[in-house]
Amino acid sequence: MGKHSTGTERTKLQRLPNRGFHDAETINRILDEGFIAHLGFAGNGGQVFVIPTGYARRGCELIVHGSSASRMMRSLAGEIEVCVTVTLVDGLVLARSAFHHSMNYRSVVAFGTAKVIDDEAEKTEALRALTEHIVPGRWREIRPPTPKELKATTVLVLPLTDASAKIRTGDPVDDDEDYGLNVWAGVLPLAMRTSAPVSDSKLNAAIPVPGHISEYRRPRSKAD
Repeated sequence: MGKHSTGTERTKLQRLPNRGFHDAETINRILDEGFIAHLGFAGNGGQVFVIPTGYARRGCELIVHGSSASRMMRSLAGEIEVCVTVTLVDGLVLARSAFHHSMNYRSVVAFGTAKVIDDEAEKTEALRALTEHIVPGRWREIRPPTPKELKATTVLVLPLTDASAKIRTGDPVDDDEDYGLNVWAGVLPLAMRTSAPVSDSKLNAAIPVPGHISEYRRPRSKAD
């Protein structure tokens, strides 16, 4: 499944390089916690698109999928260059000045060429990985895709051979003369959390909420 990036000119941070990371453990941890990526690519005529989509990490690859009829999938199936970003926001950094407000975050940027998975068994396994990444434990309870549904779905893999992470943590950094201002400063932490599951209106009332839903939490890491 290839190798992780060790850093290239494209993933080298030009600004605040001390926030950059190229090790697989850091990159994997961020990718494993998130589940929405933004894919940037230039379509026909040079029009640039940035599309949000679900994803999963499989070893040193990212898996994305979508309708075979979608513009994004038709474009990416042509093995064009893409840029993928995943961002997790951990807190609002509130400074004493407007200029120094910021966010604590963890992000990954990956460049490369996505390739289509054509083999039916491999495509099914990739869709299983996507489902399990978003809701662990779900695949074993649901109906798998039919051949018709597989045909209507495009699944792509993007190698993580040109990827980097960027992380900001900690307090606001104010100008020295502003530390004496009578203004509260600090970090307002943010976190994703679930609410009580809402059953489908057509659900058989005798079917209980399964544990993988009632106890759902985002995995912090499944790094290799």
